[in-house]
Amino acid sequence: MTETHDAQTGPTGHEEWIVRAREVADALAVDALERDRAGQDPVAELRLLREAGLPALLIPLRFGGAGQGWRTALAVVREIARADGSIAQLLGYHYINLDNLWLVAGPEAQERYARPSAEGQWLWGDAVNPIDPDLKLTPNPDGNGYRLDGTKTFATGASTGDVVLTSGEVTGTGEQLLLVVPRDAPGLTFGRDWDNLGQRLSASGGAGFDGVPIAPDQVIASLAKEHTSPRSSLITPIIQAVFGHLYLGIAEGALAAARAYTRGTSRPWVLSGLASATEDPYRLADYGDLVARLAATAALADRVAGHVQAAVDRGAELTWQERGELAVEVAALKVVSTDVALDTTTKVFELTGARATANRHGFDRFWRNVRTHTLHDPVSYKRREVGDHYLNGTLPDFTLYT
Repeated sequence: MTETHDAQTGPTGHEEWIVRAREVADALAVDALERDRAGQDPVAELRLLREAGLPALLIPLRFGGAGQGWRTALAVVREIARADGSIAQLLGYHYINLDNLWLVAGPEAQERYARPSAEGQWLWGDAVNPIDPDLKLTPNPDGNGYRLDGTKTFATGASTGDVVLTSGEVTGTGEQLLLVVPRDAPGLTFGRDWDNLGQRLSASGGAGFDGVPIAPDQVIASLAKEHTSPRSSLITPIIQAVFGHLYLGIAEGALAAARAYTRGTSRPWVLSGLASATEDPYRLADYGDLVARLAATAALADRVAGHVQAAVDRGAELTWQERGELAVEVAALKVVSTDVALDTTTKVFELTGARATANRHGFDRFWRNVRTHTLHDPVSYKRREVGDHYLNGTLPDFTLYT
């Protein structure tokens, strides 16, 4: 990997930020396979993101950030995913976690955390897996703050970020509070037990909280139902939109890698009578099919990104109907991007041939990454949501998955 430009002289508009992200992706692509196999904490990779100024992309200008929106952030995630799905996941989750400052937190929390996040190019990890039991918040005897206890799995970026976003249930009241915890807080430990098929550099191991002290100003919001609004509930459709762009980017990266191999290495089939593999009509048809399907998925992804941004921009005027319609459209992207990414990352082997299965080429990493992350939540439920809306006009209820 090579260094990028100084973030202080960074881009100012959408297209310029995409160019910056592409530079980072090009640097990551140089040794993506070697890093995937090593499976080390992505310290150098995250340094590359910081040097490019990407962590502060969504932070408003008044706090020293880049002042960009979700349309740009989703495009950046897709660009990075073409080279390295793990690092794209870390960056996408960071954007989601950080955006809680504007979706659910108030001005005091924004001032406390946005400015240092911009200055230090902080990366926000998370430990909010809703499938795990709730972490417990025990109020201190003096009424000033809490102690946080429990464990979380799939804590993406928690062990490598600067702060960890998590939530806990207050003992006695049952209220859920959203918290920001420094990575080096006493009592916070990381299992570093992420040893999965794909997304090997996503730092998605578990996190343990053993009497972690929580000061009052580390509580950034209440997650009680009465505090939930259409705008504050946007976090879930945005998460799912990140997933769609992640899968699309990985698929695009796989197809580009296959194209380079076909052009430079593949041999024509002995029965084809052709001088070059790039002239084979069956191979051309297969490439054409995948290119067309990826282009259609990209069009949907771009439309979704625009609608996500429009929903965020609506602010307090956003209605539950509008929020629900966005969730359905994002679910459609999740369905299509999952299917096309799994299909593309499998078919690249048919496009490149038997010799491309040699481990030194590493084509399997694209499929492994997509296969691993698309299991985050069952895509069948997204198909059901889309169908239920089409037939019955039903909008999905707000959960941490819809």
